Amino acid sequence: MKKQEIKKLSKDETLKNIEKLKKDLFNFRFQKMNSQITNPAKISETRKTIARLKTVLKGKINA
Repeated sequence: MKKQEIKKLSKDETLKNIEKLKKDLFNFRFQKMNSQITNPAKISETRKTIARLKTVLKGKINA
């Protein structure tokens, strides 16, 4: 997700995306343990996206 896409999301949509990405990250970790992951870069990309969403969410809550 890009910054502009993240900023357009509402609080509820942001929370839903965070939960979805956390589940994906959990699954990626299991795939990594079993050597089934096709793109290991997805793990770090997912973590960064979660961090971006949390940062934007905190800004919306404080505003």
